[in-house]
Amino acid sequence: MDETLERIQVLQDLLHTQPLGVLSTCDRGGPHASLVAFAASDDLREILFATPRTTRKFTHLASNARGVLLVDNRTNTPADFHRAVTVAARGTVDEIPHEEKEAHLGPYLARHPHLSDFVRAPTCALMRLRVEGCTLVQRFQEVTEIRVDGFPRTRSSAAGNGITR
Repeated sequence: MDETLERIQVLQDLLHTQPLGVLSTCDRGGPHASLVAFAASDDLREILFATPRTTRKFTHLASNARGVLLVDNRTNTPADFHRAVTVAARGTVDEIPHEEKEAHLGPYLARHPHLSDFVRAPTCALMRLRVEGCTLVQRFQEVTEIRVDGFPRTRSSAAGNGITR
């Protein structure tokens, strides 16, 4: 397997196994970080999360649609310095329109069935991070920038493992 595909596989493994990430947003008042439950598409081009419209993250995203989701697999042990993997997925965030929300809930609720009532509430927005690129950090200081145009296109999620060669 070539090195790029190996790194994309690491991204997929991390984004499809970890349930939570830290979303960073910013407005004129400064940066803000929030823990969110998320679901990544098979091709890693979109990441879904839910938030009430009354939150600071929603207000920030209304004034500045840029966001970064940080996801890692740390275990809070010294071994993390050499074994932990971190990805920062960056891009623009928009709210899934009401008429499309139900169609997007499947992948989100497959990862987080316990959040069904929360995400279906009329006050809750289903948000989509349109990934432009990722920063992958492995083995403490090995940093790789991966642009979304480097991600392989995938077949439908029912068709396979998410990587098309």
